[in-house]
Amino acid sequence: MGENIAFMKNIEKILAPLDLLYYEYDKKADVLRLDNSWSKDHIFTELIRITYALSKHNIQFFIDEEKSIILGATDTISARIKRYIRSFFIRVRNSRMKLYILSHKKVKWAKNIPVFEIKPLNPKIDLSGYSALIFTSKNAITALDTIDKSWKNIPAYVIAPQTAKTVKDLGGKLEFVGKENHGNAFAIELLEKLENQKVLYVRGSKVVSGLINTLNTNGVICDDVIVYETVCKKFDHKVELPKGSTIIFSSPSTIECFFKNFTWDSSYKAVSIGKTTAEYFPENITPFLADTTSLESCVKKAIEINS
Repeated sequence: MGENIAFMKNIEKILAPLDLLYYEYDKKADVLRLDNSWSKDHIFTELIRITYALSKHNIQFFIDEEKSIILGATDTISARIKRYIRSFFIRVRNSRMKLYILSHKKVKWAKNIPVFEIKPLNPKIDLSGYSALIFTSKNAITALDTIDKSWKNIPAYVIAPQTAKTVKDLGGKLEFVGKENHGNAFAIELLEKLENQKVLYVRGSKVVSGLINTLNTNGVICDDVIVYETVCKKFDHKVELPKGSTIIFSSPSTIECFFKNFTWDSSYKAVSIGKTTAEYFPENITPFLADTTSLESCVKKAIEINS
């Protein structure tokens, strides 16, 4: 047990400087799991960096059928058979789970029930006077991209890896990815990096952190512009999910929109994508927190609490 903990700490130390976006370290399984829904060029570059770092530190690994990296082991026929058998039983178990994501994004094992829509806005924006752009939502990036393509020339500071992937996928200039994945903590991270600069926070109509105030009262000139709004869908009638369902909430808006259309049952479980979202649940609901701020991590947590 002690050796395994030491191994994990060593791996984390090796991986930390790589600032990974497309691979995520699963401590329990000793696997670097790939999010393969993005550009293969970005993924390949990251794969090369990881494998070089592991080889340099004499850590055994192999790449499995899903392009994830299995650590501390070599690929053998026996190992493949064991993986196949284990994978079969996992597929059967997971397919029986009642997991629901409240958006359009497809994640393996979860069903989609979109409860909101993103409505892009078209404000007049002059980006010429800003040395940096701040994003806490991928929706803000895609909305801005339809308004002014010149944003790609300005350094982008983003709250989390999922947002960073959107910047890179659209050809933006990614400068910094937050480590804390929480709006207020992200603001603190930005203070030293953006001191005495004039920056623009590109956002949705609802703000759930004090990021703007924190920056403006600590030596950063921070303007903001609203480029989209979240609109709750209105179902014709209240919908009932099966008893024992696990529901994934990815923002305060999903909580608001869910309760406009659904009635909570005591048999349900809730998974929150992060601490900020968790603060918006009704008092009678205590959500499980995902390990990272991605829907993939939320589904992983949902499977974990139902296994």
